[in-house]
Amino acid sequence: MTQHSLNAHQQDAVDTIHGPLLVLAGAGSGKTRVVTYRIANLLSHGVDPYDILGLTFTNKAAGEMKERVYSLTNAQVLICTFHSLGARILRESITHLNYSKNFTIYDDQDILKLVKICLEEIQDASKIDPKIVLNYISSCKNALRDADSDSSKNAHDSELILQTVYARYQAKLRESNALDFDDLLYLPIRLFREHANVLEYYQKRWSFLLIDEYQDTNAAQYALIKYLIAKHNNLCVVGDPDQSIYSWRGANVGNILGFERDFPGAKVIRLEQNYRSRSTILEAANALISHNSERLEKSLWSDLGPGEKIKCFTADTERGEAEFVTDKILEYHKKYHIPLKQIAVFYRTNAQSRALEDKFLLQSIPYVIVGGVSFYQRREIKDILAFLRIVLSGVDLIAFSRTINIPKRGIGETTVEKLRHFASLENCSLIEYCYKLTGDTPLQHGLKLNAKQKQALKSYIDIIYHLREINQSGSLQELIKAAIIQTGYFTYLDGEPETAEERKENLNALVAKAAEWESAADAPTLEGFLEELSLKSTLDETMNSNDRVNLMTIHNGKGLEFTLVFLVGMEEDLFPHANAREDERAIEEERRLCYVGITRAKEYLFICDVRQRFLWGTTRAQRPSRFLKEIPHQSVEKIRLSYYRY
Repeated sequence: MTQHSLNAHQQDAVDTIHGPLLVLAGAGSGKTRVVTYRIANLLSHGVDPYDILGLTFTNKAAGEMKERVYSLTNAQVLICTFHSLGARILRESITHLNYSKNFTIYDDQDILKLVKICLEEIQDASKIDPKIVLNYISSCKNALRDADSDSSKNAHDSELILQTVYARYQAKLRESNALDFDDLLYLPIRLFREHANVLEYYQKRWSFLLIDEYQDTNAAQYALIKYLIAKHNNLCVVGDPDQSIYSWRGANVGNILGFERDFPGAKVIRLEQNYRSRSTILEAANALISHNSERLEKSLWSDLGPGEKIKCFTADTERGEAEFVTDKILEYHKKYHIPLKQIAVFYRTNAQSRALEDKFLLQSIPYVIVGGVSFYQRREIKDILAFLRIVLSGVDLIAFSRTINIPKRGIGETTVEKLRHFASLENCSLIEYCYKLTGDTPLQHGLKLNAKQKQALKSYIDIIYHLREINQSGSLQELIKAAIIQTGYFTYLDGEPETAEERKENLNALVAKAAEWESAADAPTLEGFLEELSLKSTLDETMNSNDRVNLMTIHNGKGLEFTLVFLVGMEEDLFPHANAREDERAIEEERRLCYVGITRAKEYLFICDVRQRFLWGTTRAQRPSRFLKEIPHQSVEKIRLSYYRY
């Protein structure tokens, strides 16, 4: 099947029908076109549509591929996510595992509730954070470790408890004829492992498998693939180890790196022509990624011409960095008529968006936080601001309701409403009423609280009154730090380990914001600070445009492309992140992440770093990222401007 729209390597991939095939598809090399044309070619050779199975990672990608295949062939081919395939297999064959076919699939809230029930039933387990348990169970299932066999004599006491909870949790799922999301991969593999006749049925059912984004597969997905293709070996995988950036989700880059070992006789085709970016951008990306040892050699090229050099700029602080980015967006938007939606600013951590958002709001540049939440709308920011609001105003019922159970104090909504009502009857503010109620002041309308509630309310009121003292005599920066420390907010966040560090970084960014605002304001007050942030968080006029600059972490940018791209925060311990410092494999994944960021740019690329940045609660001297040194100097133009100083 020859298509004029395919280059020679793409055509080779399309025409290779039998046996294992690895298509190393570089960024912007047209991999989706290859997958869809390859399916069309299989159909043109008389392969039945029902013999073909395509697997990918998102429903969106699966839907787009199905539509493209249908537009080419008028044929319906099964293209779905791994989890959708697992659900399909289990609906048909789960009875072999002694489940009923009418099983239910529990959502996140359901499984959280089930874990809590298990923790309450097991001695010494009630104080364990349910989310830690959920993470443990999920990692076990993705690593194909059974609840019954996941015990070890060498395990610590805490891990033994987790193993016990895992076994209890799985037993309760069975009792309810229910599955969790991980079971949709875990149970089909058990089915294939324990029932050869069932495995043989599915091996005969699909004779040709195509896997997209193969570099993102985990242990369970890899095992599922190996089982399904063991008879016919007609497997085509498309992916790029240089874009493997999801190890924290369980993705194993070794799956694609070891493809030729795992599938002897495999053919490898490299798609190296990039249809997206200028050659200068690609040369930088190639040079950067060549420093990784865990990769398969390939080199992207483009016939779109060299384009502009990559612009590198070093600012004094993150405020200078944000102002530079803002100015260049306005300049290029006007000069080259680039739509704002074709502009992206990438950063390593969500906390970095704060300085950028401030500048965009000041310049009325509409923006959207892609795959995330605006800095001032993040839960942890709103929580601490709510504490500040109750410090300022003793009658803010919403702020009181939001903060009274941070951490949990056993004071429910009904009690809060009674406190408000009795405060009104006593003709005093809500906070003043609570102060009197927990002290020795006689009240005409005293609410009866049990001893535990009374002590909990007193501890809350003591914090608020102490913060009020700091507000009278200390700085705004000191007040916010005290609000975080005295409320035990960092400890509160530790109950959600998967997001705790990022949320702490966001709170440190709030402290930095307070310090900046205080130094710039003529008469800094808590009231003025809260008023400004309230106006910022509303985002009324600037957010009403569809043409908006995209702000996002690089992880959220994978698969996207933009005319103008900014990579900010290119400093050691930020990018590469401090968590990768002592781990060479982690550094290589950080480098792949940087590679992904660079290859999002089509025409123009700016890379920024700063000399000083407010990180982890203090101002730190920053060193340029090692990745900057790995980009060829001939690809770069350094910008030296003196007026971005703070």
